[in-house]
Amino acid sequence: MTPILAVLGGFVLLIFGGELLVRGAVRAASQLGVSPLLIGITLVGFGTSAPEMVISLQAAASGSPGIAIGNFVGSSISNILLILGITALVAPVDVSSQALNRDGTVVLLTAFIFSMVCVFLPYDQVVGTIFLIWLAGYLIYAWRQERVGAEDGHTAPMQKAEAYWALHDSNLRQRFYRHMKHGLGRAMPAFIAVFGLLIIVAGGRLLVDGAVQLARDYHVSEAIIGLTIVAVGTSMPELVTSMVAAARGHTAVAIGNILGSNIYNILGVGGITALVIPSDIPARIIWYDNPVMVGASIALVIFARSGAQLSRWEGAVLLAGYIIYIISLWPT
Repeated sequence: MTPILAVLGGFVLLIFGGELLVRGAVRAASQLGVSPLLIGITLVGFGTSAPEMVISLQAAASGSPGIAIGNFVGSSISNILLILGITALVAPVDVSSQALNRDGTVVLLTAFIFSMVCVFLPYDQVVGTIFLIWLAGYLIYAWRQERVGAEDGHTAPMQKAEAYWALHDSNLRQRFYRHMKHGLGRAMPAFIAVFGLLIIVAGGRLLVDGAVQLARDYHVSEAIIGLTIVAVGTSMPELVTSMVAAARGHTAVAIGNILGSNIYNILGVGGITALVIPSDIPARIIWYDNPVMVGASIALVIFARSGAQLSRWEGAVLLAGYIIYIISLWPT
């Protein structure tokens, strides 16, 4: 199989497996009596980030830190510049100033602190543990905010879940929460979730192998492949869900989806990768791509604060920034 086919096939398996994993996990949790709120904040968020997590872990285990780290750093960059840029061009994105102060600040802090960690500290189990504790604390905070009504706008993890529900038919959420009562039916959701996870693992392995071979064939660094092809491919579900939400008039959900994804990327995917398989972060990511990620986060906060929405011209600026960023990568 050619590297390009391996990468494409890996993406297909990741998307299909991710869908099965989320569906099965949500149904299983519902049967156990877990509240829809907790399911939305945790299972949907982690489930939709599972492809990025598997790719980063497999790449790190294979000795390809450029793909492992570039995957979630590149996804965070493309989420803001590419996906929010395109979404704002489809429809201006509504922004809650209170929600932006809360979740946008977390996104900016995680990007900045991750960048500082890469410069001054080893990317090891200590860092991974701190990131995961931070993520757990943030999710507990989000859960408490949602329980009391979140009058200043839904938290980013919940909006990420709402964006997922918006992508599906209107009865899907109710079907997920309906309890199965007898025999194999009660065990089936768990089997579906495990099967989805196995497909994700297989797709991740195929994609990582294809990406490494692409880097060798075209004489580019693995970091560039991770930051571009792999990162954009794993961000496609966010693009689809954000655009669907925007097209249906739920633009506030679209920006919450992106903010939530970036928080899960850095703290969740980055934290687990560091905890399980510590890696040496490529110098180009430390000194070039991390600052771009921080700059993109700053641009998002500035644009979003400039009014009640992210306008089309601001979306065009974000998209232009991404095009410039991609062009800047390839000659190196």
